[in-house]
Amino acid sequence: MTTFVDRVELHVAAGSGGHGCASVHREKFKPLGGPDGGNGGRGGDVILTVDRSITTLLEYHHSPHRKATNGKPGEGGNRSGKDGQDLVLPVPDGTVVLDKAGNVLADLIGHGTSYVAAQGGRGGLGNAALASARRKAPGFALLGEPGDLQDIVLELKTVADVALVGYPSAGKSSLISVLSAAKPKIADYPFTTLVPNLGVVTAGSTVYTIADVPGLIPGASQGKGLGLEFLRHVERCSVLVHVLDTATLESDRDPVTDLDIIEAELREYGGLDNRPRIVVMNKIDVPDGKDLAEMVRPDLEARGYRVFEVSAVAHMGLKELSFALAELVAGARAAKPKEEATRIVIRPKAVDDAGFTVTPEESGGEPLFRVRGEKPERWVRQTDFNNDEAVGYLADRLNRLGVEEELMKAGARAGDGVAIGPEDNAVVFDWEPTMMSGAEMLGRRGEDHRFEAPRPAAQRRRDKEAERDEASREFDDFEPF
Repeated sequence: MTTFVDRVELHVAAGSGGHGCASVHREKFKPLGGPDGGNGGRGGDVILTVDRSITTLLEYHHSPHRKATNGKPGEGGNRSGKDGQDLVLPVPDGTVVLDKAGNVLADLIGHGTSYVAAQGGRGGLGNAALASARRKAPGFALLGEPGDLQDIVLELKTVADVALVGYPSAGKSSLISVLSAAKPKIADYPFTTLVPNLGVVTAGSTVYTIADVPGLIPGASQGKGLGLEFLRHVERCSVLVHVLDTATLESDRDPVTDLDIIEAELREYGGLDNRPRIVVMNKIDVPDGKDLAEMVRPDLEARGYRVFEVSAVAHMGLKELSFALAELVAGARAAKPKEEATRIVIRPKAVDDAGFTVTPEESGGEPLFRVRGEKPERWVRQTDFNNDEAVGYLADRLNRLGVEEELMKAGARAGDGVAIGPEDNAVVFDWEPTMMSGAEMLGRRGEDHRFEAPRPAAQRRRDKEAERDEASREFDDFEPF
């Protein structure tokens, strides 16, 4: 059964925002007490967060679909809907987030580092929030926006200081087991190790991590064996250690040839030329292995490698190797540039940036003008097109933004098609220079003259007072005979 997974495709869906509420306050003797519809709640985000206690992506391999909760709709009495709960997904340290095309979206290194993979939708405004001096009683509310839907790829690249590379059965697992407290599976057949093993080594005052990268054979960089699957785990390591088998039973192999083949695979994979290398000749406890190590050592040193002769089984030469690796790791850490505080970059909006674009197109031989922009598209998503007053409100917003003026500049005429949004999800309508939606029957869009009209009881009282005044004037004008 698979217990280690370092690459998964994840389908995440953020929560949608709750709809706003269109409500009118009702109270005895106050039949029209004013709008009191609350706002909808915000949808929950999907957040990836580094957790050092997580070492594999296995959980997401079995459950690749994840969704945050939706925001609740608003209610009357100025009660806003509850926000959706964020969905926090723990991932291992060293996880890279990519899109389906392979573009890197985030590189998550360090405990607590997080990335919002899908943004929750905004909650819609209720009619209480839409009310103004000109729009005293909106008969509509805004809809909540849908949350983001994303298909992302998670790749785990092990965060270690030292990587052990070499042929299968060269003794990498044995070496990591004696240098650290790691307990990998060890056997005398190739491909015993099927997953990268991590161990922590202490050498004097330096503490570093060491990784055993399995499955490197000729053609590994092209997908042969397990190499391509695990070569990515070498990328973050500061030091590379070639573990060479000096007691191999295969007649066509020798330490120098093994080194050349593994180096060729690393070059083919790319990005590792600047890493310092150490050569470790293992299994010198075997008589033939000791002789072979002494024979090829001058050739390896002539190439510029530091060579160590060790035996993981007999615990020979391990202390010198451990302190040499600690020295290289300390040097690599010191050479790293100091981390600077994140700078806040402010990019003011350009003076001539309208926030949208109008592009002339054709659809079935007829002219079509496509409007793209964050605000117009968001306003369309928030509009309830079953409500004439809401449609009128949208038209007013687009007009104030300058969309109508830009359409006229682009050559649009009455009756031409206008699409707001992308091709696969756009709202299309026939454009009229002064769009009429039916809400004009209420006066200015979003107004209700019932609030301006006197109350029935007050009107009856005024009518009676007018009748008394008329009767009094008639009495004053009366002339006796």
